[in-house]
Amino acid sequence: MKIVGTSICTLLCGLSIVVVVSLLATPALSANCSNNGSGFSTWLKRFQSRAKANGISEYTFNYAVKGVTYDSRVIRRDRSQRSFKLSFETFYKRRVGGYIMKRARSRINRYSALLNRIEKRYGVPREVLVSIWGLETNFGRDGSGKYSIIRSVATLAYDCRRSDFFTDHFMASLKIVQKGDMTPAQLRGGWAGEIGQVQFLPGSYDRYAVDFDGDGRRDLVKSVPDVLASTANYLRAHGWQRGKSWAPGTANYAVIKAWNRADVYARTISVMASKLNS
Repeated sequence: MKIVGTSICTLLCGLSIVVVVSLLATPALSANCSNNGSGFSTWLKRFQSRAKANGISEYTFNYAVKGVTYDSRVIRRDRSQRSFKLSFETFYKRRVGGYIMKRARSRINRYSALLNRIEKRYGVPREVLVSIWGLETNFGRDGSGKYSIIRSVATLAYDCRRSDFFTDHFMASLKIVQKGDMTPAQLRGGWAGEIGQVQFLPGSYDRYAVDFDGDGRRDLVKSVPDVLASTANYLRAHGWQRGKSWAPGTANYAVIKAWNRADVYARTISVMASKLNS
């Protein structure tokens, strides 16, 4: 998602779409991290044994990391993040004007039958799903494909600042390739590894993405059914209560906060969805 051409990941100071508990990193692995790229190729070769222990085949690993090098651009972006301090009123005014509301209502009408099926299965209202979709990437228009996701998350896993967190996402990106959902060349997105129209990180993609259009692969880049159903699956998995309010202070609002911990962002989703529902 972008605000005046600036990545929301930068503005939200690393607040991810999902909070993933890292089960794959070990103290020994983290101890091999570095704050410069001089040892990256050696670290990547050592990582193969960790990948193998997590079910990644030798073929997949070599295919996925072929040509992958340390990306100093990603580190600069990671180091240059600033706190997001806009008030809710200012943020909402910048993000949700008449234009985006018009487009949101248009999407609700266009995908009415699909949204009915998703709501029936997952219990998440269409207004919430469409609000998230619009705020993240302007309904897919602003999804960035500038960075190689595998290169980005491998670089951040090797870097010491958030090594454990991104080790999980690096491993998940390898699983995405092994499952046939996306090739390494197709895995392009934001500098911190954000994928597709709702900006899932690889760990979220691996855990919560679903194949709702029935084509045999989970596609959060081009498939609207997969995009919206995966968002609903994520929210349900985090405790969404069917038929209940999503206003601040409710259990469902806490689920929205699990999507993005920034209160100003969660409130914007909540208010936008409520206006679409009125």
